[in-house]
Amino acid sequence: MQIRDAVADDAKAIAAIYNPFIANTTISFEEEPVTDAAMAQRIADVQGGGLPWLVAERDGKVVGYAYATKWRVRHAYRFSVESSVYLAPGSAGQGLGSALYAALFERLTACGCHLVIGGIALPNAASVALHEKMGYEKVAHFREVGFKFGRWLDVGYWQKTLN
Repeated sequence: MQIRDAVADDAKAIAAIYNPFIANTTISFEEEPVTDAAMAQRIADVQGGGLPWLVAERDGKVVGYAYATKWRVRHAYRFSVESSVYLAPGSAGQGLGSALYAALFERLTACGCHLVIGGIALPNAASVALHEKMGYEKVAHFREVGFKFGRWLDVGYWQKTLN
């Protein structure tokens, strides 16, 4: 497996991984599929803002990705980011999420980030387990903040201090 910076040509593979989460789960609160062009723009926006967007490749195929976005726009929040990681079907449980997060943390530390925040739509035992394995601690639980597929959804927040 290789972890590298995402490029615009990865947008199609990334959208293919992400869109089933939109269509079939409450893991993402988005409700419409993301086009390849829109995904390429998201990658460019994140990287253009000085933050990493990484992909994991196995046998030349993108099997997962991780990235960080600014937590808030106010200047005082500039050292805090929100992280996301998504894996292709059949790729969970193989250490890919951990490897992506380890690489992401290394890059975030190098660019001066202090705190990483992970928001998790609940329930999601696998995501909670990954985040806690990677050193995140639960700090908040918001009840009924999202509405998808005809039901109210909770979101928990976990955080990890990098330095």
